[in-house]
Amino acid sequence: MEFLVLGSLEARQSGELIRVRGMRQQKLLALLLLHANRVVPMDVLVDELWEDPPTSARPQVHNAIRDLRRVLSAAHETSLVTMDVGYRLMIPDDAIDARRFVQQVRGAGIAGREGRCADAIRLLQSAVDLWRGDAFAGIHCPSLGSAAVKLHEQRLTALEDLMTLRLRIGETGSLVGELHALLAEYPLRDSLRGSLMLALYRSGRQADALAVYDEGRRFLAEELGLEPSRHLRSLHAEILADSPTARGITPADLAARRTEPRRADSDVRPPAVPAPATVPASPPGNRCNYLPHDLTDFTGRTAESDSLLSAAGQEHDDAPLMIAIDGMGGVGKTTLAVRVAHRVADRYPDGQYFISLHGYSADRPPLPPEQALATLLQASGVVPQALPHSLEERSALWRSRIAGERCLIVLDDAANTAQVTPLLPGTGGALVLVTSRRKLTALDGAMPHPLDVLPPEDAAALFTRIVGEQRAAREPEQVARAVDLCGCLPLAVRIAATRLRGRPAWAVADLVDRLTGAPQRANCLHTADRDLMSMLRTSYQHLDPAQRRFSRLISRHPSPAYDLDHAAAVTGLPVGEVERHFDVLLENNLIREDSPDCFSFHALIRDCTRELRIEGLEAETVETEAA
Repeated sequence: MEFLVLGSLEARQSGELIRVRGMRQQKLLALLLLHANRVVPMDVLVDELWEDPPTSARPQVHNAIRDLRRVLSAAHETSLVTMDVGYRLMIPDDAIDARRFVQQVRGAGIAGREGRCADAIRLLQSAVDLWRGDAFAGIHCPSLGSAAVKLHEQRLTALEDLMTLRLRIGETGSLVGELHALLAEYPLRDSLRGSLMLALYRSGRQADALAVYDEGRRFLAEELGLEPSRHLRSLHAEILADSPTARGITPADLAARRTEPRRADSDVRPPAVPAPATVPASPPGNRCNYLPHDLTDFTGRTAESDSLLSAAGQEHDDAPLMIAIDGMGGVGKTTLAVRVAHRVADRYPDGQYFISLHGYSADRPPLPPEQALATLLQASGVVPQALPHSLEERSALWRSRIAGERCLIVLDDAANTAQVTPLLPGTGGALVLVTSRRKLTALDGAMPHPLDVLPPEDAAALFTRIVGEQRAAREPEQVARAVDLCGCLPLAVRIAATRLRGRPAWAVADLVDRLTGAPQRANCLHTADRDLMSMLRTSYQHLDPAQRRFSRLISRHPSPAYDLDHAAAVTGLPVGEVERHFDVLLENNLIREDSPDCFSFHALIRDCTRELRIEGLEAETVETEAA
């Protein structure tokens, strides 16, 4: 039997929820779990269960213990023993999630002290993932309240340590969003604010890092009348001065740089670049790794991974190797690119770079190449004062910096070829992985790698890994139905499975009911931090009005597939114009070509397009009425 207290109190037997009815029984179980394998005196139980104990308190406790024994009777390794002065709940230590949390945090501390950074990160991530809400949520008594406060503080410390370790291994841009969310919830935590400042600064966003400090300084002054801590003030000064420490360069790194032989090709600089002394070289050998973390529940994509790994293993000393992964939104392009990048990182010891180009972001425009180059150059060790002003000069400096280097560059979420071209290396030895929703056919020399949705069995396997094997095994047909309603799109499957995992009272059939029908499906695939329809909608921002209108018109028809003549009849457009529109939609992975001149929508793209059609018709109506 498993007991969960890091959130609402739950008891589970082989994955099945065991109901503990009544607040008194829940309080009693929580108190016994808090003191598991130790005797809890009757007087303590009475004082905790009642503010003003009635004369019948002891008989009521006896009755509650009797009922609780019935609940626990199915567990072989769990027993509720009557002692002379009270009761003792005998259970294995790892049966309580709070104890597993503490053990994993302790193990992470040992791994960190021994220099096993990856193990420490894995253990800390596993520990914080155990939390489902506030500890002992909804149960109020003095000792449980104190225990919840202590556990909450341990969770925050674990989160802070996790962020620090991920910064230490080179993660920057991938941490910014997580740290922003944590800092908004806990604005007084110096460690989180300092980590966010470093993540922003090491991502080439010095001004944003300084703004985070200033925001904290004003908050402390207005709320508490205090100044920032000595640690934050010191970090602020280091970022202002662009010190090596703020960039994550250790004294040993600096010593290595002073003794490193000068490369012959490092003397070649564009005229507008300051003297080489102001453009520090990076230390030799695996000098930086900015790749986001790989997913532990990565599922499927065996053939795609093998194909990419085979391509990445080719010799390419004469020219950079470029692989362009394209596919519809949510199909898993970034996840696959990051996984492959981690697998081949040891072949590219001179640096592994990652940058999101925000080509299809819902809340910001595509990243200009000038800004992307500034981020990459600073990641390679160029100080901000040494950055040239023009795009051409920055591109030339970037090519010079990585000339002859065996480095790996992941350019994620590209809007088009024009955004990517200035960021490419000029010589061989480098591997470039580009992801985009658009087919980058104009990226000369790149190996295209289109990515489709998961096969049904892999989609079901991903769903199962997230919700748990026992839960999925009870309703295999409903699992297949759920992933089918998600169109086997990895992001949709992940959102749906995560929603089910967070609702232990639901069966898989309850999720299927909420995925049936476009409006319900859109609501179900919308969480606090992920909105699938909004994400898919950004694919249309690069289409012109005529192309968007064609999409809206064609989505009106219930037919599952269209040929050119059929589409012309539905939209009232000439066949030649229809073919041009289909070409654009294919280029943007907004429609499929099932056979020559026969096209179909992915189900979720159709949902999104119909939603756009309604918005478009409303806009057209307003314009007509205004005229």
